[in-house]
Amino acid sequence: MRRPLPPKEVTSLNDVLHEVSVLVKPHFGKGRAADYIPELAAVDPMKFGMAVATVEGDHYGVGDADEPFSAQSITKLFALGLALNRLGDEVWTRVGKEPSGTPFNYLSQLEQEAGIPRNPFINAGALAITDILLDVVREPANLVRDFMGVLAGEPLSIDDAVARSEMETAYKNRAIANLMRAQGTITHDPSAVIEAYCRQCAVSITCRQLARAALPLAAAGYSPVMEESIFPERLTRRLNALLLTCGIYDSVGSFAYRVGLPAKSGVGGGIVAVIPGRAAVAVWSPELDRYGTSVVGVSALEHFSRLTNCSVL
Repeated sequence: MRRPLPPKEVTSLNDVLHEVSVLVKPHFGKGRAADYIPELAAVDPMKFGMAVATVEGDHYGVGDADEPFSAQSITKLFALGLALNRLGDEVWTRVGKEPSGTPFNYLSQLEQEAGIPRNPFINAGALAITDILLDVVREPANLVRDFMGVLAGEPLSIDDAVARSEMETAYKNRAIANLMRAQGTITHDPSAVIEAYCRQCAVSITCRQLARAALPLAAAGYSPVMEESIFPERLTRRLNALLLTCGIYDSVGSFAYRVGLPAKSGVGGGIVAVIPGRAAVAVWSPELDRYGTSVVGVSALEHFSRLTNCSVL
């Protein structure tokens, strides 16, 4: 039997979210937007939205929970789910499952390890997944966008301006893709892989949509939105394990210590977290810490975890 989220000091999840929105206010101004992607640098740094979707079908939101933002690396989770659903364990011949301990776009480690990325959530690993999806469809970004939209219950779009902005500044990712092509980790033209990856990262989504899209990871693979199973239960456990150990890059240990939930972040300022058996939580605030994760978002999830006593650790 699934347990509801137990309020600890407040009477409902609406109260929790509103209390969190107050508690995070001192953290605004402590980070900076992803200014290496010009379109993201222009986003209002004071934005804050948070949403919860429960496995029972209830939904809650606060602040800018209905304003679209750039999903960025959060899309890596859904791309990986698609690849594993279609190819199974063959995916792990191209990418590992270990924490990297290095920044998400680190090049030296990839070179030292013969072009095999440590995990699917760093950029090199995501490029390997994009390459795998290019074996399946001509437009992997559209596949990921549509998959996320179906799970969210609403069609999503790709922000072409953000995609162009990313492609114009993707120098490090191009180096990563070329190194991987030289090592045989990817098989398609690096330019095609980079274009597909940049378009995928430019998916726009709201906190409410993202919380709904991640619900299968909280419900043993079942989507309450679609009313059908999306992932096998075994795969869901494995995806959550990867999120817990690799989803927040080289600050994953600190995040686990503070929040204690499987989660994936993106440099658009979004974070999605999973409470297995109970709910999915999405938060967005654009200012990032030095690891590329939302400063206010981490604080919000830390307060949420404490108020609801929902940490899995």
